[in-house]
Amino acid sequence: MNEAHDSAVDTAVIVVGAGPVGLALTLDLARRGVAVRLLERAGNAFEGSRAKGIQPRTLEVLDDFGLAGAALAAGSAYPPMGLHLGPFTKAWRMHATAPADAGTPYPDVLLLPQYATAALLREAVERLGVHVDFGVSATDITQDAEGCAVRLDDGRLLSARYVVGADGGASTVRKAAGIAFEGTTDEADRMILVDGTVDGLSRDHWHIWPRPRGRSVAACPLPGGGNRFQIMIRTRPGDPVDAPEDLTETGLAALLRRRADRSLTLRDITWTSVFRPNVRLAERYRNGRLLLCGDAAHVHTPAGAQGLNTGVQDAHNLGWKLQQVLAGAEDALLDSYEAERRPVAAQVLGRSTELYEGLRGTRPGKLTRGQAEHQLGISYAGGPLAPADAPSTATLRSGDRAPDASLPHPVGAAASLFDLYRGPHFTALAFGARAAAAVDRLAWPSGGAPLRRHAVLAHTTPRTAREDALLTAYGITGDTLLLVRPDGYIGHIEHLGRSGDVPDGGAFGPLPAIYTPPRRGQRTTDGYGVSRTPEEVHRTP
Repeated sequence: MNEAHDSAVDTAVIVVGAGPVGLALTLDLARRGVAVRLLERAGNAFEGSRAKGIQPRTLEVLDDFGLAGAALAAGSAYPPMGLHLGPFTKAWRMHATAPADAGTPYPDVLLLPQYATAALLREAVERLGVHVDFGVSATDITQDAEGCAVRLDDGRLLSARYVVGADGGASTVRKAAGIAFEGTTDEADRMILVDGTVDGLSRDHWHIWPRPRGRSVAACPLPGGGNRFQIMIRTRPGDPVDAPEDLTETGLAALLRRRADRSLTLRDITWTSVFRPNVRLAERYRNGRLLLCGDAAHVHTPAGAQGLNTGVQDAHNLGWKLQQVLAGAEDALLDSYEAERRPVAAQVLGRSTELYEGLRGTRPGKLTRGQAEHQLGISYAGGPLAPADAPSTATLRSGDRAPDASLPHPVGAAASLFDLYRGPHFTALAFGARAAAAVDRLAWPSGGAPLRRHAVLAHTTPRTAREDALLTAYGITGDTLLLVRPDGYIGHIEHLGRSGDVPDGGAFGPLPAIYTPPRRGQRTTDGYGVSRTPEEVHRTP
């Protein structure tokens, strides 16, 4: 027995990195009853605004965590852009609103500084009894067929079934996993980010001062009291701000006056950072029991508010899969994490780079963000959990995001489909009388995420406008059972014949077996070729 198992397993999952992504994954695991430990090498919580745009799809994730209301209260709507051209200011709206048929209660991008997003998630994690281990670094990580060993900088040795790296671009976990981080860093292009108070500047715009050769300045008002702004100053080689001593409050205040407006006073700086365009994508998201999410797997430019959002959605995809595998589901379920999320990151990398290049210009069209950035259109159709030939409805395929819609008749306290989806479970929806009779007969294992069954509508011919809206949104034309995954995507669609029979041997006919743990006594094989029954799976604290 090697170092990973010199002692009992300490926890099921160790998450390295307590930014919004690591916190989101920890929260998802903790609410599922999975034993999880969260390590953060910094001595305290991050205090900068950095990633400040929360996209509609990420707000839906926060809704699933029960945090959307708190996020909306802590944030604000994005102000219009204000492009300063001499004595004139050209104003326009930067972010588009999601169309009415998107099926989301959150059609607009939310302005919420990263420190506030992290605080909401951290408070939710702590309410579940998990506390961030601040000031703790993982110096060495090893794995074998049974688990992982994590050596800390203070000499302690922790063990876990899985380790997830949410520890940024310089990820220790990624390096331990031997995963290449392919891409480029442009050392010739820098952006100074500053959180501070600016006297003499209105809060009614996100201000932009274009300057020659890309040396633009921008100031975005931050939610909360005071005249707080996130200031972005783009620099080029040879600019007199290369030395650390130039990034003092005095030096930055002078730079803002020189580049933007001599009437402005910058003071009370709480955070500064120097950003270099860094565009990289991990070759893989997994090596055995070591997995990556967020910036450890992909880093973006700040344009388009995509990095944090993509990372939080990584965590939302991974959390339930870890729970299922820990409960005895096929190890291949974890391979679907990379198969589903890496193509999303690759697409986002290209789009954020394109938007960043648009910052060099002064045309509003280059600075406007559309529906592509909302991430509502992400689909896993055609992937390992959603075969291209799987049954579909008139509007939805397996792997598509499950949209929200008002329920024609309340189901308990639920008034919308998102009310039914909220929480760490699978959801079965029945449309039509035969489906309603069949939904209670669906087989489901006792381990892993539970299944909640709901007979949504006993008929499939609409009788009211609300019924019509629901059936149209889901493309329902006959008796249908739908399985919605815990991360809010369609897991399977089953059309029922006149008999209303549910096929034998599974919950939803050809539902991939890797979704769920096996039934009692049934064997499954993990990624190391080890065959076990559910009773043989090591249960962690």
